[in-house]
Amino acid sequence: MHITQHTDYALRVLIFLASNEHRLVTIQEISERFEISRSHLMKVVNQLIRNGFVEGLRGKGGGLRLARPPQQIAVGDVVRKMESDLALVECFTDQSRCLLTATCQLKGVLATALEAFFASLDKVPLSEVMGPAQRALLHVLKRMP
Repeated sequence: MHITQHTDYALRVLIFLASNEHRLVTIQEISERFEISRSHLMKVVNQLIRNGFVEGLRGKGGGLRLARPPQQIAVGDVVRKMESDLALVECFTDQSRCLLTATCQLKGVLATALEAFFASLDKVPLSEVMGPAQRALLHVLKRMP
């Protein structure tokens, strides 16, 4: 399984927000901290908001925060909702042109492996992927004006 850069950025955003859960955070802050394009990050954040992981507050003094506690956000749920294509191989799609699709044993094996991958990630809340060193590295006492 390969996780896209989009999902990687989404996980970084969530970790940053969880590390600063006492305040609102701006996209600009996250962009600068991780050296990620602000416009790309906006797409990621918009999808996180649509999927209910993040709340965005508009206007002066607005910003971002987690929509629920990090203990209630499963890493597997984030990956599943951020990834646009979970087909490991062509035969996972309706457009498969493989001659073996109808009788293929490999498809079942790969589907089981994908299920195991997500079952493992579903057991891990966001709060468990944030150690003290990460919190210290990402924690900001006060947003700069």
